[in-house]
Amino acid sequence: MRIVRGTIDHVDPWARLRTALWPDGSVERHREDVVQTFLKGADKTVAFLSESEGGEIVGFAEGSLRSDYVNGCESSPVVFLEGIYVLSSHRQMGIARLLCDAIGIWGRSRGCSEFASDAPLDNEVSRKFHAALGFAETQRVVFFRKDIEA
Repeated sequence: MRIVRGTIDHVDPWARLRTALWPDGSVERHREDVVQTFLKGADKTVAFLSESEGGEIVGFAEGSLRSDYVNGCESSPVVFLEGIYVLSSHRQMGIARLLCDAIGIWGRSRGCSEFASDAPLDNEVSRKFHAALGFAETQRVVFFRKDIEA
């Protein structure tokens, strides 16, 4: 298993993995997002992929530099884990940890001293995953909205 930085050669398998994580978007939409966000000269985003010995892309992690306020953080910029996914057949093998380590190293090389992420309150698996990687819960938030009548 090796961790590689995402390139144009990885767009199709990467987009398919993104669709598994975020099924509200089509593979084509994810493909466009990968190219626009991560491959067109973006210096504030990065993606790392996990490649099996047979050359199959089995996981990805995407990160960004956030200079706006990041809940629970005290510095800026902060490296932020935007998304991570590993095929179920390759879980519990340390791949997600390696992917997060790569994002953290990338952030540190850009001057970050804090690494942040988020998860929905009801996603117990994600919260346990973050805790296992050493993330500490800092805040719980519920967002609200309402329509403004004309």
